[in-house]
Amino acid sequence: MLHRMSIIARAVRRAVSSKLRRESVAGEPMLHAEGTLARLAAGKRVLIVAAGVGLAGWLVVRHPPMDTIEHGDIGVRTNQLTGDVTIWRDGTVLVLPGIHEMRILSLRDRTYHPAQMQSASGPAPVQSVEGLSVGIDLVVRYALDARRVAATARNLPENIDREIVEPGVQNVVYKVFSRYTVREIFSTRRAEIQQMVENELKARLADDGIVLRGVLVGKVDLPADYKRGMEGLLAEELETQKMRYTLELKDKRVKETELEANAEKVKREVRAEAAAREQVIAAKAQEEAMKHVLPFKQRQIEQRQLEAEAEKQARMKQAEGNAQARRIEANGEADARKKLAEAEAFRMERIGLANAEQMAREGTLLSRHPLLIQKTLADKLSDKVQVIIAPPGAAGGFIAANLLGGGQGAGKEGMQHAAAPAEEEK
Repeated sequence: MLHRMSIIARAVRRAVSSKLRRESVAGEPMLHAEGTLARLAAGKRVLIVAAGVGLAGWLVVRHPPMDTIEHGDIGVRTNQLTGDVTIWRDGTVLVLPGIHEMRILSLRDRTYHPAQMQSASGPAPVQSVEGLSVGIDLVVRYALDARRVAATARNLPENIDREIVEPGVQNVVYKVFSRYTVREIFSTRRAEIQQMVENELKARLADDGIVLRGVLVGKVDLPADYKRGMEGLLAEELETQKMRYTLELKDKRVKETELEANAEKVKREVRAEAAAREQVIAAKAQEEAMKHVLPFKQRQIEQRQLEAEAEKQARMKQAEGNAQARRIEANGEADARKKLAEAEAFRMERIGLANAEQMAREGTLLSRHPLLIQKTLADKLSDKVQVIIAPPGAAGGFIAANLLGGGQGAGKEGMQHAAAPAEEEK
């Protein structure tokens, strides 16, 4: 807007300056008084127009004819000549000075949190039915009713929070809380109190075109003396409740033990019945089984008897076979021994015959060659004594008798003496 007004002012100045330049160029230079007056008379109308435009621009700058409505706000334009009311939302609205009156209201949610009610020792706590001061942490959330803004905008004060909401909240809260005791406010009926405050406050604010979103009752600040008494009373009540719960718990445990005992009894009875039924069923099954087992056992006994008889017969057959085999072996062994004896007798007989024949041959040989005896003797004694072989005597005595110098007696002595060294050598 200021930019537009500056553009208009520059345009006026350019128009005045161009007008003066044209007049001075067309005529002769106006340096005397008449020329000056003529120029002033010619520019009078231009000055008047310029002054009017400047005044209009100043008025527009000081009182702009356009208002802007932000998001979340609502504009109420009232025509002061006709009294018509127009509602405007987001955007720019033409507002003519002296004709239109524009009021912009916020439709956003607001909260009212009275600090004077929060403490029991504060400046303005609520009073209970006993007359005790109680602090309440109260939060009220509200907003303007967009559907009723056109009807209530002209009657709404400038400060809605201070002039409408705060008195209404205080009036309703003090009145409602004065109906209840401190104990009810603190614990037993808090939700009921909150609902009642919300209902009464909603009806009261609705008359002024305000929608109540909700009421929240937070912390409750009790008087110090009452708080100590309440804490003691609560401790006793908690102890009483604890004892009651303990007794109930023990009673339930007794009942639970009783129920468990009954359940265990029923289980045992069921188990006994099941065991008896199992025994009966087992006996019946055993009886039925014996019907099949006894013939089977009988057949087993018969089978074992047959097997024993077969084993007996097999053993007898085996014994007979063993005896017969032993007899055959004994006969074979006897025959073998007999054959061996006969063979040994035949061998001895043959050996005897061979020895006899050999002796006969040796006798015949010795009779033919007597020196063989000496040679044999010499061969036997050659490793011990030196033997001299000499021809035998004519009488047939010892072969060394001639060497010893005697006859037969000498020969015998010589033989003994010859045998003695041999014995000594041994």
